[in-house]
Amino acid sequence: MREKIRKAALFVERDGRILLCRRREGSQLLILPGGKLEAGETAEEALQRELREELGKVEVDGLYRVGRYEGPAAGAMNKVVVIELFGGKLRGEARPCAEIGELVWFGAGDDEGRLAPSLRDSILPDLRARGLLPEKG
Repeated sequence: MREKIRKAALFVERDGRILLCRRREGSQLLILPGGKLEAGETAEEALQRELREELGKVEVDGLYRVGRYEGPAAGAMNKVVVIELFGGKLRGEARPCAEIGELVWFGAGDDEGRLAPSLRDSILPDLRARGLLPEKG
């Protein structure tokens, strides 16, 4: 059985684009802002902590649960990532911090080969099917 990594992530949409991150080191695939849950943390607590670490002095308004997704972990295909995805609006200026090297606003016409498998195969298709993001360009 493959190891499962539990993560909390944030879905932020602006003008039909979704906010994604690229790590400074390791996999160059785009991922959602967020990260691993620590012992005793709820998904919401982990998300708030990870956002402060990765995006700087930001807060999330109107946090709501989008869904739960499971798929191959980016850069570690022998592991499975289980993502609790939340939506909300960012307040403050997001900037790449800690292990995050770049923030990217990803849109319908952008190259999906740059995405982590869980984003490409599960999350984006679901968000599009639910009308939360535009269909591919």
